[in-house]
Amino acid sequence: MTFAYAPALSQAAAVAADHALATDGGAFPTAALAALRAGGLLGLVSSTDVGGHGLGLGAAVEVVETLARACASTAMVTCMHYAGAVVIEAHGPRAVREAIAAGRHLTTLAFSEAGSRSQFWVPVSTATPDGDHVRLNAKKSWVTSARHADSYVWSSKPAAGTELSTLWLVPRTAAGLRLADAGFDGLGLRGNDSSPVVAEAVRVAVADRLGDDGAGFGLMMGTVLPWFNVLSAAVSCGVMDAAITRAAAHVTATPFQHAGSTIADLPTVRAYLARARIRADQCHALVADTVAARHAGRADTMLRVLECKAAAADAAAEVTDLAMRVCGGAAFRKEGGVERAFRDARAAQVMAPTSDVLYDFIGKAVCGQPLF
Repeated sequence: MTFAYAPALSQAAAVAADHALATDGGAFPTAALAALRAGGLLGLVSSTDVGGHGLGLGAAVEVVETLARACASTAMVTCMHYAGAVVIEAHGPRAVREAIAAGRHLTTLAFSEAGSRSQFWVPVSTATPDGDHVRLNAKKSWVTSARHADSYVWSSKPAAGTELSTLWLVPRTAAGLRLADAGFDGLGLRGNDSSPVVAEAVRVAVADRLGDDGAGFGLMMGTVLPWFNVLSAAVSCGVMDAAITRAAAHVTATPFQHAGSTIADLPTVRAYLARARIRADQCHALVADTVAARHAGRADTMLRVLECKAAAADAAAEVTDLAMRVCGGAAFRKEGGVERAFRDARAAQVMAPTSDVLYDFIGKAVCGQPLF
């Protein structure tokens, strides 16, 4: 690692790995987050003037990739925290910014809604003016860290005007917020505490608006989407690395005793692993180029932002399938971690913006058509 906070990151990843089976059983990664907090990594993207490290997207990628090699649920919780934290850092109150910088505040995104599904940029929820407050009403379909985050970066229709959306900083404990299920029981990312959240006349101060009324779409596209897409791709990259490492360890250590050879001596197995490594490395390179494009302000930045999540999500599905294939029946045992990577990898394809939505956007860009 070239990252300045590598020792703290290595420690947090080790804790995440130690608890990975329990996290896959549905436990929130509390111990790993405590390690991230202790190492100053929850304040990674907070500015130095509030006590954070002031680091950018490239450093966040390294954190998320490293965590994903150990535990994808921990990585996704961290991904959502960083995606929300960059908005709060730019537009939120100083007290919350300082709490995030100090690692005392975990945040997350609350965009996707039952009414607009994966088209998260068009909320159907409302913000009704109420003096110096608004009252939020919504049915959010999935919110990561729903029971554990201290705040939600929340989208709604504007309180006034005809723009698409406005963003708000909503405390998790606000009166009128209700979690709509008993706990997440999904195929993968089972420790990410994802839940539908319902808002019933939740009173939020106008001062807690993030940006101007009606400016939510611009913040989503200009800030949240680049951070979320790139970090989601980083999760997929880390999952691929983990699957390849575990599969290679299995095939090199498992003998054919009658032949005096191992599974790794089969050319077909080595070819499968070679294909997996190439796909993973292609996605690592695309993520790195996306970060470089954003840093340099290149004209192709948005195209790269769209491409990296779609490419990494589909590659992770392919790579983890190959890992399952080369490990055979052993891959079905939970303690090996290969089947966990296989399940965790599937989330990225269906998490908004879904791969199919991204392919449509990319196709529009290739054809010179407007995205919206």
